[in-house]
Amino acid sequence: MRTRKKNQAEAYRSKFEKRIASALSGAGVSFSYEDMRLKYTRVCHYTPDFILGNGVVLEVKGFWKPSDRTKHLMVRRDNPALDIRFVFQRAKNTLSKKSKTTYGDWCDKHGFLWCEREIPISWLQ
Repeated sequence: MRTRKKNQAEAYRSKFEKRIASALSGAGVSFSYEDMRLKYTRVCHYTPDFILGNGVVLEVKGFWKPSDRTKHLMVRRDNPALDIRFVFQRAKNTLSKKSKTTYGDWCDKHGFLWCEREIPISWLQ
């Protein structure tokens, strides 16, 4: 868990927060400051590239942005019955210049089926 250093001189992120804290203290109100961390989900929409007659969702990728990879993990988490498969122009592309992980490796790690350039006949049935 990430913690932030707080010393007395810089206990608040803004002068306004400090002023509100002083007002709360002056009123005798018990309070804590930034002691809770909450998760929230962003509501977004995903539009698949292709949906086959058998229900398989095909996502066709040339360049694959990091934000798209995160998006697909969230889409699958929120729609577990959806069968998303990737068709890569070049599956041996690495995730970044510094990474050794390829697009195909990423899919294998996260349990997505994938192919390169040509769609397998078995996916179409």
